[in-house]
Amino acid sequence: MRVAMIGTGYVGLVSGACFADFGHVVTCVDKDASKIDRLHKNIMPIYEPGLDALVEQNVREERLFFTTDAKEAIADADAVFIAVGTPSRRGDGHADLSYVYAAAEEIAELIDGFTMIVTKSTVPVGTGDEVEEIIRKKRPDADFAVVSNPEFLREGAAIKDFKIPDRVVVGTDSERARELMRELYRPLFLNETPILFTARRTSELIKYAANAFLAVKITFINEMAELCEAVGANVQEVSRGIGLDGRIGNKFLNAGPGYGGSCFPKDTLALTKTANDHNTPVRIVDTVVEVNAARKKAMAGKVIKAMGGDVSGKTIGVLGLAFKQNTDDMRDAPSLDIIPALIEAGAIIKAFDPEAMEEAAKLMDGLNYVENAYEAVDGADAMVILTEWDQFRALDLDRIKESLKSDIVVDLRNIYSPEDMAKRGFEYTSIGRPS
Repeated sequence: MRVAMIGTGYVGLVSGACFADFGHVVTCVDKDASKIDRLHKNIMPIYEPGLDALVEQNVREERLFFTTDAKEAIADADAVFIAVGTPSRRGDGHADLSYVYAAAEEIAELIDGFTMIVTKSTVPVGTGDEVEEIIRKKRPDADFAVVSNPEFLREGAAIKDFKIPDRVVVGTDSERARELMRELYRPLFLNETPILFTARRTSELIKYAANAFLAVKITFINEMAELCEAVGANVQEVSRGIGLDGRIGNKFLNAGPGYGGSCFPKDTLALTKTANDHNTPVRIVDTVVEVNAARKKAMAGKVIKAMGGDVSGKTIGVLGLAFKQNTDDMRDAPSLDIIPALIEAGAIIKAFDPEAMEEAAKLMDGLNYVENAYEAVDGADAMVILTEWDQFRALDLDRIKESLKSDIVVDLRNIYSPEDMAKRGFEYTSIGRPS
């Protein structure tokens, strides 16, 4: 099949490369000429493990193409995917659908023959109806079907998630579109991946409901961590104890500084706005949004308390800036709340992240970016771990102890053992565990 992918952001680029690897001919379209030029040179606009090699292979084998000219890509396509951004709209928190609607306007002008138009972007319920109306109004003669096909890609594991997914969700009432979607995902049918065909509005809601539920799990275990600290319990053992229950499961039960990234913050907010618009408030999700925002802001206080209540003039070595490991994504990262609060309290920050420092520098002023973890802690009054990169899990702790001016370590990802850190002489603070 011939596929046009509108948008070469995280979702569009990963999806396009993976569809090409399935054997389809994919053309990724983006209005940003500099981004397309870099992709022609195999320079990725995002950090995602394995993506550069996947793109290079499929470009070489002439299944994956990049262009700024949508005309030919869309006219020749059996399926056109909309994979543009839907950020939170300023002022009210609703999803900003302007890029989706602009893509629909452009697609309407260019489709030729029966075309399946697939919304891959995360969109509120009813967006597919709006896209269909835009295209029908502009091209009443066009032969097309609008389909919802939400993405469920974890940053840092997106290629695996696309090729070995838990499920694929397809929303359409068109049998012709169903057959095309079956053909697109045929390799997954062969692997017996569950593929759920449902109504378009149901498909759109499934995406938001899934992300909201995971955000609830994260926020729940973070609140349990607070309780553990108050009563002297261990949140990791609590997490394991409840996670062994098959009805609950062990994923997304790692306590930390709060969720961030490109999906959970904007999707939970958009879901609450949609629910309120329809007079069916989702009070649990409303609370999750509030609790998570407060938690990220409270983490700076946890660091200050561990350092004796005053960080003025003190140097803090910060390890990790991205919202999670294996990505350079800084969107709603806890570091964006924690580090500015520490600087405002008078701290001097030396920070290192394996991939996210360039993005972080666009968002935060007043800190020093260094080349590695050991440079970050050299002469510092404390070490603070904000992101759970694998390379931070096996630091030379003897070297760290020698480099630090004092022995304070604040681990907001619980990657070290309190017992081991105590034996080594560190003043160790973690999340929801006895020191």
